[in-house]
Amino acid sequence: MTKTKDDIREDGALRVVTWNIRKAMGTDRKRDPERVMQIIAGMKADLVLMQEADFRLPPRPPVLAPARIEAATGMKPALFPHGRDSLGWHGNALLFGPRLAVDSLRHHDLPGVEPRGCVEAVLVKGEARLRVLGVHLGLLRASRRTQLSAILEILETGPELPTLIAGDFNERSLTVGLGRLSRRFRILSGGPTWHSRHPVFALDRIAVTKEFGDGSASALRNALTARASDHLPLVADLTLG
Repeated sequence: MTKTKDDIREDGALRVVTWNIRKAMGTDRKRDPERVMQIIAGMKADLVLMQEADFRLPPRPPVLAPARIEAATGMKPALFPHGRDSLGWHGNALLFGPRLAVDSLRHHDLPGVEPRGCVEAVLVKGEARLRVLGVHLGLLRASRRTQLSAILEILETGPELPTLIAGDFNERSLTVGLGRLSRRFRILSGGPTWHSRHPVFALDRIAVTKEFGDGSASALRNALTARASDHLPLVADLTLG
């Protein structure tokens, strides 16, 4: 069984979670946003990057009721300036805890066969600032490669800060497919995250620049997470040196 994270971490550590919540549709075929928020609350994260957090069809309403999120999870949703009721952009959404504050937010479209995008935030933790991107890459490797190239171009347009990219990378291989990213980022895989009932592929990853110290990631696998989505949450405790 994949190891789980406990709730204890050093004060200087940053707990980051990426999770494809599949529109809160569980493997038991029940759509249960409250279950998703219960799991998020239990992880006691500083930052949660979600994929499939909005319904697919326009106007793409949020799966989790924005008015319930803070009370249920202790976290606030980042409100991106896109004029929609959606929680995020192309289903990518970001929640942040009380140890973080938002400096700026952007959202981007990405190229590829399917409509894809990413969300971007500059966050403040104490005296430190960091840049975070939440992504959900395409099903085809050719699309993923063009999307990664586009993401690297996006990074050239913003501030030079310690940077973290997290999400559903949709890449089954641990050795090929993410070369564009690995030249600049250390890519953390905490073991298989999909399919949650019988995990085989590490589709979910967290990539960090060199400013982040040694850190590890692990998939949170228990009876509740195995039912809540077809992906397991990926949890990492990181230090920003």
